[in-house]
Amino acid sequence: MVAERLGLAFLDTGAMYRAATWWCLERGVPLTDTDAVAALVRELPLVVGVDPAAPTVHVGGTDVGEAIRTTAISSAVSAVATNLEVRAELGRLQREAIAAERVPQSFSEGRGIVAEGRDITTVIAPDADVRILLTASEEARLARRAKEVHGAADAASVQATRDQVLRRDRDDSTVSAFHVAADGVVTVDSSDLDLEETVQAVLDVVARVSGRVAL
Repeated sequence: MVAERLGLAFLDTGAMYRAATWWCLERGVPLTDTDAVAALVRELPLVVGVDPAAPTVHVGGTDVGEAIRTTAISSAVSAVATNLEVRAELGRLQREAIAAERVPQSFSEGRGIVAEGRDITTVIAPDADVRILLTASEEARLARRAKEVHGAADAASVQATRDQVLRRDRDDSTVSAFHVAADGVVTVDSSDLDLEETVQAVLDVVARVSGRVAL
């Protein structure tokens, strides 16, 4: 939504890790075989659409947009996301996607891109015009994921997503420092904000730091 309102492209880097996980599982490669996973990901035929109004993810011509959001992928993705060789390869693709939006012939016509992911501000694009750490309390994040996966945030639904969310945090923290904002990164805490309020909070930071305002 931020990208749409600023007239920018959008890159969901988490979807790239999910697509890589889907690809490995489809090919029957054990995710514990780190070398085999890395080799397969280096051949990943991935195409990520950057239109924020309709972001798409295709692998080998197959639309995997829905498939990569399943519980099975959510439960397995950390094994791929913590593979350092995979991170290096997908990081290369992410930098290419970001650089591509700096030219007039790009989707954004050179205006730029909103890239979302846990190491964007520190590893992938530390020179970005605006860098934001979007965070929320554990309680808020669990409730949101429960609603996304189960359609409700009652106690049972929250408990059902707890391991998935917290284990991913624990695993990802071994390869990405995403809990604390690095120097120059602005923190936006969305714990008590709804979606529209969160979007506005991010837009306010963008306007303050870069002078760029919504179209």
